[in-house]
Amino acid sequence: MKSSKLLSLLLATAGLFFFAGCSTSTQKGVVMPGADIAAIKSFYIVHVPEDGRKINQLIADDLVARGYRATTGEATAKPTDVDAVVTYNDKWMWDMTMYMIQLDIQFRNPKTEIPLATGQSVRTSLVRKSPKLMVEEVLNQIFQKAGITPAPALGGK
Repeated sequence: MKSSKLLSLLLATAGLFFFAGCSTSTQKGVVMPGADIAAIKSFYIVHVPEDGRKINQLIADDLVARGYRATTGEATAKPTDVDAVVTYNDKWMWDMTMYMIQLDIQFRNPKTEIPLATGQSVRTSLVRKSPKLMVEEVLNQIFQKAGITPAPALGGK
């Protein structure tokens, strides 16, 4: 009788650790010293050629909804009259369906490509969010670190 209770306790503990590992989320934002994010009024989001999910457009749409001017396209078509260039990296995983596990966004100086600010969201399967909401989450992190009040939730699924 004792060994079956011990086995049940061990299985329950192992299950707890398993599910805790599957329900992790982290968000962070960093603004580089001396970067004036509040002065940025226009963005150009560089489309990653391998991105067939149009994350670049989600970023542009979010920035426009916040009141910024934002355009998107290929790296070779980068305009010269923007205040910041936005680059991103999205990572996807399979767990019954494909989902975005990580999104990194960088604001860069358009002339030097030096990062001005970076943000990241990592969400494992049990706490996954839609790409639209992860974009919002990352941009909120960047703007919060810059002392800019984030826009209200744009709503996405």
